[in-house]
Amino acid sequence: MWEQIRDNQVRTVILVTALGFMLILPGSLLGQTVLGDWSVGLLLALLIWVVMTLVGYFQGDSILLSISKAHKIGPDDMPRIYNVVEEMKIACGMEKMPDIYIIDDPAMNAFATGRDKNRASLAVTSGLLQKLNRDELQGVVGHEMAHIKNRDVLLMAMCSILLGAIVMLAWCGSRILFFGGVTRRSSSGGGNGQLIILLPAVALMIFAPIMAQFIYLAISRKREYLADASSALYTRYPEGLASALEKVGASTEQLKSANNATAPMYILNPFRRKNQVAEDLTSTHPPVSERIRILRAMAGNTSLSGYEAAYKNLHQGGGSIIPGSALLAEGSSPHAQVEGQASPHVEGVDEVRTRARETHDALWKLSNYQMIACQCGVKLKIPPGYKGAFLQCPHCGTVHSVVPD
Repeated sequence: MWEQIRDNQVRTVILVTALGFMLILPGSLLGQTVLGDWSVGLLLALLIWVVMTLVGYFQGDSILLSISKAHKIGPDDMPRIYNVVEEMKIACGMEKMPDIYIIDDPAMNAFATGRDKNRASLAVTSGLLQKLNRDELQGVVGHEMAHIKNRDVLLMAMCSILLGAIVMLAWCGSRILFFGGVTRRSSSGGGNGQLIILLPAVALMIFAPIMAQFIYLAISRKREYLADASSALYTRYPEGLASALEKVGASTEQLKSANNATAPMYILNPFRRKNQVAEDLTSTHPPVSERIRILRAMAGNTSLSGYEAAYKNLHQGGGSIIPGSALLAEGSSPHAQVEGQASPHVEGVDEVRTRARETHDALWKLSNYQMIACQCGVKLKIPPGYKGAFLQCPHCGTVHSVVPD
């Protein structure tokens, strides 16, 4: 996938440069309008550009995880998701295990972020963990691991941070112009010259976020197809991801922590009308129904070439979606194009209840609740700040000692 990695690196440089110009032009005009010196505005815009680029590169993942209200978990907190991520790490050939985070939200979604494969994180919602079986969860995790391996995560992290900065600065600039600079200049008799500078400044502040969003959307679609293909390859079971996408797309839950800057990072667009399922024509993702049809049209061939054939068949010979180097390498490998897929996981009667219990227990632990397993089978949850030294089980009456905070 070196072509995809190189393409992402080039796009990152282009993105940073393009968004830099979107900051520099409004900054210069604002400096001339408000301070009477365009060079001051230019220097401030350049400083902001450099700072935001460095922040996006070194701390973009931490910021995005914080915005998403994600909490880091370990292997003892949720063994199921940890084991699935470890399996997919081995399947895709990554050396380092990504950090795993959980978002306490009933909506079903997931995203990956990070600077590279050695500093990467995978975040899943509690709703996803509760409602997907193991095959479906593997499909989603495989999709996100592909984003990490293909370096999509750096590109999207930079996109999110810089786009957020553009929108924020445009909003601040408009307030300064209309409530500060314009009033001050008009009272000192700025005249028509100020209006000549003011009008393009306002236009740039309006259109800069829109232009930034278009750049963002332009890089968001092809990578989803490639990640779907990679997930089918890693899991050897395309139906797992297809079924997961079907469930996530049919859900009416809205992800509360998502915003316009972070939306393209998720496996499916987190925005939808209240109490309605996700629409096919989302702005940042390919139509979910199309992604499902391609996966189910692979006809047991879980290779990248199998996905490519299914994609072209659906689009009647449309352009290639898999990089040529990946298809060439696959053709030379004696094991890469083995047709057939893993056996489906049979979901037991109590598995749904077990998933829900495991997820809720992990969320209680993240909230610093103490967990005491009583001999009668009841699990006691003790809130932080509990002052007592003992606690009696309401079911069997057994008295347990409580470790003080």
